[in-house]
Amino acid sequence: MPKIKVEKKSRVHNEVVKQGILFNKDFGQHILKNPMIITNMVEKAAVLSSDTILEIGPGTGNLTMKLLEKAKKVVACEVDPRLVGELQKRVCGTPFQTKLEIKVGDAMKSELPFFNVCVSNVPYQISSPLVFKLLLHRPFFRCAVLMFQREFAMRLVAKPGDKLYCRLSVNTQLLARVDLLMKVGKNNFRPPPKVESNVVRIEPRNPPPPINFKEWDGLTRMLFVRKNKTLSSIFRQAPILANLEKNYRINASLNNQTLPPEFDMKLKIEEIIEREKISDYRSRTMDVDDFIKVLHIFNTEGVHFA
Repeated sequence: MPKIKVEKKSRVHNEVVKQGILFNKDFGQHILKNPMIITNMVEKAAVLSSDTILEIGPGTGNLTMKLLEKAKKVVACEVDPRLVGELQKRVCGTPFQTKLEIKVGDAMKSELPFFNVCVSNVPYQISSPLVFKLLLHRPFFRCAVLMFQREFAMRLVAKPGDKLYCRLSVNTQLLARVDLLMKVGKNNFRPPPKVESNVVRIEPRNPPPPINFKEWDGLTRMLFVRKNKTLSSIFRQAPILANLEKNYRINASLNNQTLPPEFDMKLKIEEIIEREKISDYRSRTMDVDDFIKVLHIFNTEGVHFA
């Protein structure tokens, strides 16, 4: 009886073979292939001949090559050594070779280099941490033109009252102006992702608002856990009151203040909320100025969130 030959399945996980390259979806490797979109992204970034450009995840270099035509220098951060090799081949022996600096490794685990503008087709799994790494980077950069998953992009620009309005929206809009530039269909990538995309432009606010960002983060985290509830309802919750009282007593101690035995944190919070007429505020409808106002009101009264 003849033996039946059974072919073994490939053990290449989450990878797609295209033009001899294995694209690893775990790294978010969806290569932008449409030259018109690439040209539009570079134009929207208004790249100057004196600019140093940061690119996160250059892939095979389609966007990189266009940036090299316009900029003084491009610093490309790539985690996959195979794609680094592809990028090096593309510039080898060309005038662009001296203009390109490749940093091999995870850009989220190291300090970002100096740059004037960031232009990237961002690996979607690092979208949120990358946005805040960029916005906290110093010195300030001029702008960033970035490709994101559509829902993420819509959260960045969502306004108070919108369904997608969230802590990401208000945190980003505190630190930057964000504009939607264009929609990008999944067929503009190789291999196509499962989601649609958008290009956004992010321009940092320089100088940033003069607030304590740890306090801001503590307040927004607390309020967005229940974004449909009123402030008076949220501040009545026992765990929140306990945490605020702990912070209040620590702050009083640091300032050599003695609290009376009958001190009641719940009563103090209620008095502040009623006096300032903010009891009906809800985080889903509060804009950046409203959050700054609420933070200032409580901090002035010695109530802290961090």
